[in-house]
Amino acid sequence: MSTIDANAVNNIAHLARLAVDNKHIPDLARDLTNILDLVEQMNQIDTQGIEPQAHPLDAKQRLRNDEVTEINQRELFMSIAPETEAGLYLVPKVIDAE
Repeated sequence: MSTIDANAVNNIAHLARLAVDNKHIPDLARDLTNILDLVEQMNQIDTQGIEPQAHPLDAKQRLRNDEVTEINQRELFMSIAPETEAGLYLVPKVIDAE
């Protein structure tokens, strides 16, 4: 059984760049300890011979035919845009690469 103390919570918060109020540290320590205990319990389970699954249900995804269902309205949409050029929307520069 692992036990997370206040120092560990502060260290984890620092590494994750999270601000943690001191009054919440005991609750977080308890919750993190419970999570580690659960992981330890799960590690005890014998999984020999069990095939990994991508999904818990044996469901098949129904796919539809890839068909065009709408008309091309590109010219209409571009005609109402503030600025376009060569089929592209022009937007203000937001990153200054120096």
